[in-house]
Amino acid sequence: MSSMAKQKQKPDQNRGGFWSELFQFGLYKPNQGRVVRQLSFFTIALLCFLSAWEVKRSSLLSGLGQGGWLVMLGLVVVLFWFSYRVVNYSVFADFLIAVEAEMNKVSWPTRTELWNASQVVMFVIFSMAAFLFLFDGIWTFIFEVIGIRYSEGNSLFSWFSGMFSSR
Repeated sequence: MSSMAKQKQKPDQNRGGFWSELFQFGLYKPNQGRVVRQLSFFTIALLCFLSAWEVKRSSLLSGLGQGGWLVMLGLVVVLFWFSYRVVNYSVFADFLIAVEAEMNKVSWPTRTELWNASQVVMFVIFSMAAFLFLFDGIWTFIFEVIGIRYSEGNSLFSWFSGMFSSR
């Protein structure tokens, strides 16, 4: 196999690992997968901010007083940079680019189709609930008749017995 073919098989061979890419400033394929990458960044950044807030609130930094805010701010800056670099890490960025490409291929339903499908689902759920309630009542009645289950007078069997015996 020629050296050119080996290079084509491993396109990320010249790129460094995660730690070397962590300290770069450039964007990896900046015009591809922008929406998914931005949403991923904001999600990771929000999680990082909430984590830094919890560290600040914990007893870990309680002895620092006002210095705890500086530690939290420093932690937020480091974690924001980390989240920015994660979404530009070549392997993860390629995954996000592929996700956005696949999401663009999805055929989304119209509002009417969505409403009709939701009505079908609701009808099936309520029908199944009524069906299971009916069978539960039937089996409870059968088990009370044959003596497997006993009740204190407030069961379906007692209700049926009282309904037929009062006439």
